Amino acid sequence: MHVGLVGLGKMGNNMRERMRRAGLTVVGYDRNPEVTDTASLAELVQKLDGPRVVWVMLPIQVVDQVIDELKGLLAEGDLVIDGGNSKWTNDARHAQSLAEKGIHFVDCGVSGGVWGLENGYALMAGGDEADIALAQPIFDALKPEGEYGFVHAGEVGAGHFAKMVHNGIEYGLMQAYAEGWELLETAQLVTNVRDVFNSWREGTVIRSWLLDLMVRALDEDPHLDTIEGYAADSGEGRWTVNAAVDLGVPVPTMAAALFARFTSQQEDSPSMKMVAAMRNQFGGHAMKADDGN
Repeated sequence: MHVGLVGLGKMGNNMRERMRRAGLTVVGYDRNPEVTDTASLAELVQKLDGPRVVWVMLPIQVVDQVIDELKGLLAEGDLVIDGGNSKWTNDARHAQSLAEKGIHFVDCGVSGGVWGLENGYALMAGGDEADIALAQPIFDALKPEGEYGFVHAGEVGAGHFAKMVHNGIEYGLMQAYAEGWELLETAQLVTNVRDVFNSWREGTVIRSWLLDLMVRALDEDPHLDTIEGYAADSGEGRWTVNAAVDLGVPVPTMAAALFARFTSQQEDSPSMKMVAAMRNQFGGHAMKADDGN
């Protein structure tokens, strides 16, 4: 199967490699000449066999522009997949616009961060059954080995909505772990905080990959001395809380975690050091050190 991949950043580049390892032919385009396979979107489209499938892995700020350009390059029966962290309310608009030329659209929430190349990506897709079936070899290549990791969540928009809620849950989990770390770190009674967390990785109800990453972060910096207590909030955290307000669904944990990130952006917060450390571990996010680097 031939796939066009637009956007070869931290995740896109690894996704290209994972698909190639699975035997798919991937033609990539990125503005960075060091990673791109083609010089333009037009060249990318020309190198694909029909029906052409183009996966867009870009920041939300440029998705509209790229989908509009693809609309002028693709033909009836082709498929565009938006795998970036786009807002779910934009998906119906993109699908409707592309449908004017008979081009199909699928939205896909992707989770896996910088570890996805080896571990696989959790994929949440929204769209028609036939479009999902056309893209299934791509989903199979990207998802983790085993039974789980991919879901056809529903109609167009469902994939990004599911990923949005996933990120809201992620906010809450990270905040709880981080507050627990701060409490243990502050209590003089506990002298080996790192090993306490390490002991929880087996046999407890709070074991998780995030907990594994916490211990990894503490191995690198036992007291997080080089990390500023600052954590950015992605759009999805805000969208989750806003959607909950619109639907009348109480999400106090997610809302509190979002507001904690707002607090971290105003002053150095000890618990936010751990949130920042975990984000760096799974997503490769840059951390602000005390020296300003």
